Amino acid sequence: MSLPTTLGELRSAGYVYESVKDELRRNVIARLRAKEPLFQGIIGFDDTVIPQIVNAILAKHDILLLGLRGQAKTRIARQLTTLLDEFIPIVRGSEINDHPLRPISYQATQLVAEYGDNTPIEWIKRDSRYGEKLATPDVSVADLIGDIDPIKAASQRLHYAHEGAIHFGIIPRSNRGIFVINEVPDLQPRIQVALFNILQERDIQIRGFNVRLPMDIVMVFTANPEDYTNRGSIVTPLKDRIQSQILTHYPRTLEDGMTITRQESWVERTEMPLLIPEFLRQIVESIAMIARTSEFVDQTSGVSARLTISTMENMISNAERRAFITGEHAVAPRLCDLGQALSGITGKVELVFEGEEEGPQKVARALIGKAVREVFRLFMPDPNIRKSRSGAAIDRPDPYAAIVRWFEQGNVVNVDDRMTNEEFYNTLVAVPTLAQLASSHFNIALTGTVSLATAMEFILDALHQHSKLAKDDSETHTVYKDLVGSMFALPTMLDDEEGLGA
Repeated sequence: MSLPTTLGELRSAGYVYESVKDELRRNVIARLRAKEPLFQGIIGFDDTVIPQIVNAILAKHDILLLGLRGQAKTRIARQLTTLLDEFIPIVRGSEINDHPLRPISYQATQLVAEYGDNTPIEWIKRDSRYGEKLATPDVSVADLIGDIDPIKAASQRLHYAHEGAIHFGIIPRSNRGIFVINEVPDLQPRIQVALFNILQERDIQIRGFNVRLPMDIVMVFTANPEDYTNRGSIVTPLKDRIQSQILTHYPRTLEDGMTITRQESWVERTEMPLLIPEFLRQIVESIAMIARTSEFVDQTSGVSARLTISTMENMISNAERRAFITGEHAVAPRLCDLGQALSGITGKVELVFEGEEEGPQKVARALIGKAVREVFRLFMPDPNIRKSRSGAAIDRPDPYAAIVRWFEQGNVVNVDDRMTNEEFYNTLVAVPTLAQLASSHFNIALTGTVSLATAMEFILDALHQHSKLAKDDSETHTVYKDLVGSMFALPTMLDDEEGLGA
């Protein structure tokens, strides 16, 4: 079926005027009745944020999405276009998407007055009806609303007071669509004031022109909480005019966070298969969840989902690099690869004073350590709990006793992230009962596989995090050894250094 190409054909087809907010409302109602999803790839907001967005659309409200960084605010705003009609008609060549039945610009009204039902129209896609601007201190009223265009006035021989000399800003050019201002507190207060009319009276005024152009537009704003954005805040009258303020949040469960990381991270890169145990994915996600409560991390700035995405990608990159060097036929991340993924953590968290004193690298390693400890308890008994909640002794042998005893005899395990998979396995399987523990608790076949070796490494690191073993870290090496022996060795080393100094 061909679409009308003139105003007369549009009228004959029975096309009626409808505002963009009515259009959104109609399409949302249709989706709800059909039980179709409203947004794609938005995880963890089904019972919190999305219902509030739906309520705002049904109420025909403008929206403020308020939340810390990395909470999918911009992604949600951009997906609102999927709730628009696929095509809408405009007066052909209109700068501000004039509706053929209700033109508002000087250009379109003159065209309709001259040609009547023969006025040419065109159809634009829904993606063309979206506008977005990142708020920065240098944004001007002319950028957003418009100003006099001296070049247009000169070329068309118009007086500066003529309506045809107006240059429209990005907001009126998004007429009959959705316009988003990201980080709105960064706008200077006087620029925010210029938005009052759009939100309340639904029109724009440009300089000294005695015209008010009615805007058919949905305004969406995103912002971090005001106590975080020290660069500015949303002026109270503007906030008052935005009818719906919706609070976003970080994933509230480990599973939701893992789903987001799995969805967003780039992991399938080569023809080689990726062998990544589930507990490694859980550890990566737990790093962010622990950081969001850490006393060393500035909680007012938030810890974005980009931390887990970057960490996951860096960890896999280290495993990929090792596979290329050693000639392996699979990309198999290990726990030691997280030590090479610190850059995915240190650049994603803002530290408080105490954290700055410790240093970003040390804080990142501490976060990894806590994540290892938390995830370990999901799979295996806590090495430090030998009594039940009632206080009675637990009547079972210590599953880690043979491992700890082996290290007490002076044995060490030296793990190098450049080892081949076979070398990695052979180094760890030498520890008594370690392979059997890993196989039984992680449902891995008791064979010489890299998955089994990674699980064995996980157990050793968890024992260190529970103060059962000592661990020395370097850029590429990790050494596990007896805890008590290491404590006694430390003063001797210090004495030697003092003797050298003397």
